[in-house]
Amino acid sequence: MAWQKKGVIYKPDGSLAHSRSHAQVPYAYKHPDFLRIYFSSRDDKGQSRPTFIDVDYDDPKKILYIHDKPVLELGGPGEYDETGAMPAWFVDMPNGDIWLYYTGWNRTHNSYRLSMGLSVSHDGGLTFNKMFTGPIMDRSIQNPIWAAQPSVMREEDGTWRMWYISGHKCEYIHGYPEPYYRCQSATSTDGIHWNISDVPTLDFDDFLHAVGRPSVFKEDGVYKMYYSFRHTRDYRTDRNQSYRLGYAESVDGVHWERKDHLVGIHKSETPGDFDYNMIDYAYCYEHKGKKYLLYNGNGFGAAGFGYAVWED
Repeated sequence: MAWQKKGVIYKPDGSLAHSRSHAQVPYAYKHPDFLRIYFSSRDDKGQSRPTFIDVDYDDPKKILYIHDKPVLELGGPGEYDETGAMPAWFVDMPNGDIWLYYTGWNRTHNSYRLSMGLSVSHDGGLTFNKMFTGPIMDRSIQNPIWAAQPSVMREEDGTWRMWYISGHKCEYIHGYPEPYYRCQSATSTDGIHWNISDVPTLDFDDFLHAVGRPSVFKEDGVYKMYYSFRHTRDYRTDRNQSYRLGYAESVDGVHWERKDHLVGIHKSETPGDFDYNMIDYAYCYEHKGKKYLLYNGNGFGAAGFGYAVWED
C-alpha cells in the first residue's frame, strides 16, 4: 500500500487582500457535512494569517466555500506575532470552544523570530482571539533560536502532549542566515504551561538540518508522525536539498524511530508538477475508514496544497 496522489485542491488566485499568495500548512477540521481546511495565506506584504476553505469529503477538490477574511489577526506593535500568524493545530475543548495553537512571526533586522501562540474561538472556528498577549513558548535554554509549529494531543488521562520545531542555531550561507531546527516534545497538565523533554524527538544528522511541521496521530497504541526535512544549503533552489516527507513511530511519544522508507509519498519526477521541487507540511486524517494526506508542494505553499489517499 502507498499514498496515491490526487492533485491540487487549492491555490489562491490573488483576488483576496489577505490571501494574495500561498496556502501553507493545511489542517483538516471535520464538520458533519463538509471538511474545513485551515491554512496560512499571505498578503501584499508577505505577512501570513490563517484562513480556510470548505470542501467535499469524498472529493476534496470540490470546493464548497472560500472564506473571505482571516480568522486571526496579527498582534500589536512589538508583540511576538506582529508580522505573521501561521496556524499549527486545533483542539476541541469540552465547553465547545476551539483552541488554535499557532506560530507567531516577528521579523528581525536580518532574519526572523518564531514563537508559539494560543488563541480561542467561541463561534465554531470562524474567528479566533489571542488568549494571552505573550507566547506560550519562546526562545529559551531549550529553544536557543525559536519554538514553533506544534502538533498537540490530549491523552485520555488528561495529559497534554506536544511535538514542535525548535530552532538551535543559524549559519550564514551565501550571505544569508539559515536556521537549523529539530523536533522536540513537551508535556503539560493544562495545554498552556509546558515541560520540555531533554530527549530530542528528531535530531540533526548529515542531511536533516531542519524539520518542518511535525504532524502526530495515534493508531493502535503507537504514536505516528509525518514530517518534512531538508538540508540547509541551497534548499530553495536545488530539489535534491529541498523538503521531502519523512515518517517516524514511537511507543512512548518521547523516543522515536525514523522509518522514512515507509512514508509512501515522494516528490514528483515530472518537471512542472506542483510538488516537483519540494513536498512538505503534511497532515493526515481519516474519513469513512480511508486515510487522506494533505500536503504542500513547491515554494513552501506558494503552489497551493494537494492531497493523497492511502490505497492498495
